[in-house]
Amino acid sequence: MGVHFTLVDVFTDVPFAGNQLCVVPDPPDDLDGVTMQVLAREIGFSETTYVTAVREGGYDVRIFTPVSELPFAGHPTLGTAFTLARLGVVPSRIVQTTMAGDVPVEVELEAGTATMRQLPPLFGGPFDDREAIASAVGLDPGDLGAGPIVPVSTGISHLMVPIVGEEPLRRASRDDRGCANVCERAGVESLYLFTVRSRGDVMARMFDRSAEIGEDPATGSAAGPLGAYLSEHGGAGMPGHVSIAQGEQVGRPSILEVEVVRDDTGWVAFVGGGVRTVGAGWFDL
Repeated sequence: MGVHFTLVDVFTDVPFAGNQLCVVPDPPDDLDGVTMQVLAREIGFSETTYVTAVREGGYDVRIFTPVSELPFAGHPTLGTAFTLARLGVVPSRIVQTTMAGDVPVEVELEAGTATMRQLPPLFGGPFDDREAIASAVGLDPGDLGAGPIVPVSTGISHLMVPIVGEEPLRRASRDDRGCANVCERAGVESLYLFTVRSRGDVMARMFDRSAEIGEDPATGSAAGPLGAYLSEHGGAGMPGHVSIAQGEQVGRPSILEVEVVRDDTGWVAFVGGGVRTVGAGWFDL
């Protein structure tokens, strides 16, 4: 049995940068979750997606890291929608359904971009053990910013960790055990370290709870929550638009474009960026 896939890079306008994604647009009906996990581990990217159903106006997708299935993820949402639109399977405006819920996505094929409206952000309580966080990221407590350290989720939760400047953010070094411990205690998927630069944009690094993923080059599921966090606290000129630079330290520079507005329900985060198709193939089962 052949399982066909497409490889795309997301949050970049050039190939072989951004965050890698393997998309399986039409998996066999009898491809079970155990095999999906095996294939995700085999490809080794931070995520692999499987489109399990396509209907008028939407599609269903399952998202796997090399070690687990996720309820939602950012660059897999954009990369999967872009791939399906490029193949002519879905229109340019579509709704993706995952375990977390429905996320509208708009694809611009000629521009090579995609943008999603994320689920409403949910803020958790503060995580006050700043020494544990500093130790987990190889910094001193004084390198952490004065803002609150809180989990925020638009489908999957990340801990927002302000850093006092670009130099300590570049100096940060992930400790596997420390990151896993803090993530477990805070109930989050990652530590999302960020600093607002002098020109008003943001630099960020994502340290995952899993050593198999380690540092993620572009994290759309954390960028939306960060936009909501900055809007809540008036950082980086938010609400409005902010560009987030991520991935330089792992050799895959990425730019995530975030727009946050407020409606009757609260903050609404839109996250988008470039998508580039870089390959295709199949698994032999």
